[in-house]
Amino acid sequence: MDNLNYGVIGNCQSAALVSEVGCIEWCCLPYLDSPSFFAKLLDRSNGGEFGIYVDEDYEIDQRYVARTNVLVTRFTKEDASFELCDFMPRYKYEGGRVHCPPDIVRYIKVLSGEPVVRVKYDPRPYYAQYKTKTEVRQEYIKVGTYDGTYESIYLYSDLNLEDVATGEEICLRGDCYMLVSYNQKLVDIDIDWIQLEYEKTRVYWLDWSAKTERFDEYRHEINRSALVLKLLSCQSSGAISAAITTSLPEVLGEERNWDYRFCWLRDASMTIGVMRRLNHFNVARRFMKYILSIIPYKDEKIQIMYGLRGQKELTEKVISSLCGYENSRPVRVGNEAFAQKQNDIFGVLLDVIYQYLMTYKRGMVDYQEQLWTVVRTLARNVENNWRSTDMSIWEFRTRKRHFTFSKVLSWVAMDRAKKIAELFGMEPYVEVWSRFGDDIKADILAKGWSDEIGAFTQAYGEKELDAANLLMEHYGFIEADDPKYVQTVMLTEEKLCRDGLMYRYINEDDFGKPKSSFTVCTFWLIKSLCKIGEKEQARQMFEQVLSYRNHLGLLSEDIDFDTKRLLGNFPQGYSHLALIDTAVTLQER
Repeated sequence: MDNLNYGVIGNCQSAALVSEVGCIEWCCLPYLDSPSFFAKLLDRSNGGEFGIYVDEDYEIDQRYVARTNVLVTRFTKEDASFELCDFMPRYKYEGGRVHCPPDIVRYIKVLSGEPVVRVKYDPRPYYAQYKTKTEVRQEYIKVGTYDGTYESIYLYSDLNLEDVATGEEICLRGDCYMLVSYNQKLVDIDIDWIQLEYEKTRVYWLDWSAKTERFDEYRHEINRSALVLKLLSCQSSGAISAAITTSLPEVLGEERNWDYRFCWLRDASMTIGVMRRLNHFNVARRFMKYILSIIPYKDEKIQIMYGLRGQKELTEKVISSLCGYENSRPVRVGNEAFAQKQNDIFGVLLDVIYQYLMTYKRGMVDYQEQLWTVVRTLARNVENNWRSTDMSIWEFRTRKRHFTFSKVLSWVAMDRAKKIAELFGMEPYVEVWSRFGDDIKADILAKGWSDEIGAFTQAYGEKELDAANLLMEHYGFIEADDPKYVQTVMLTEEKLCRDGLMYRYINEDDFGKPKSSFTVCTFWLIKSLCKIGEKEQARQMFEQVLSYRNHLGLLSEDIDFDTKRLLGNFPQGYSHLALIDTAVTLQER
């Protein structure tokens, strides 16, 4: 496989990647951030997989059931054909409770003839670090670790379990199923039960998609991206994961490989803004509860990222049992960035709180005082820290600087804190925070702008450009027609754009110079060009980026400049939220 041609299935509890030929190559259970059971994605010989294989005469194509997260892989040849319907159950019980077990259902519909298949069912629990033991019992196949940390997984099927376990040929004479579960099932499973799970899950996603705001243009692209963002939300906490994978490299063979199965508050808050725009307000409500559960009300130690269930310790370690995606080592679990100082995070949080209050201010009585305490804590952080250096939105690991974008988000923090104080009638705070905002803005205009190069720079007193500064207009720091913003957009395009794709920056960081394009930055440029009046160019660039999505309309973190191959963690929430935001902007102007 020379591209990330995977489909994603999930149920907001966990998720899995299914290859274009129907092989599950990545899945962690029972949660999205648990250790893997299937990790062929990161080690093709040792990672573990769950594949259904046919002879070479079959043509294979893949699609989603329209407006759902149910994936269909179709196998067709002259005298036999069948569909493999992959999904993770998700639907509502009476009373609104959500059913989302750590299960994968592989429902096979025979369309014609009697197809012959081989099943390769080879779980390798806990990142394939330990030997496994397989037990074939009457009701299920159980695979567990033989030594080390104990893990196990169950497979239920109406196929012959011995044939499944040994990979023997199986003749499909009618509809059948295989169900993988982290838990031993207490219900009797048969094909009728599977079909009901399928229909309930399909209807759930159809109902969810029906609530998505409809637009005249790019309706399908927006809906698919929204479905991806929904899969990245965590049912148990309201957190939103950056991606479902770890260690997919930004550049093949290099070490920019990171674990993205965490909730970056910056990414998640931008997702909330987009989901509100699409009428999915429940996602915003659940994320706000997550924020209230993790933010220390009166303590300045606020992290840029947390675990999906609120974990604060995200220590990074290397998994030596996996060789990495196309031998791109290391494979990392955890992310040391959790301990970094990034001053922009306070502005991000205050912006999302302000958006939330503007939407729900009449129905927020129970949380207003909690939120007000959080607002004052965040504002106090900015008062005490905005003049200091940090690691920036891009998480430089060894060098702190006065990053212009971090200062802009410090201004955003004071601006939103002031507006929230106005909503709550707290006039003394309005005056204080207005003064701080004015001081920060004056500092940025004096030190972040370079007369020499004619643009806002990455850091004070330096000449490098940074794609993050394109967001100045988005956050309301500067007007789109301000000459300084227009010049910044145009020069950023000139210096950081290559063949319609964007670098984050081109100066060296801890790992040398970046070599791949960062997808979200390309969307930022497109939106910025549209805002400054270059609408035709913006639309052409947007159409071009859409063509780089995989066969199912999914995007990763990065795109190779030369081959246009998708790279980096996948599917990437940041990329899909920017796609939606840009698509909406293009048709609004």
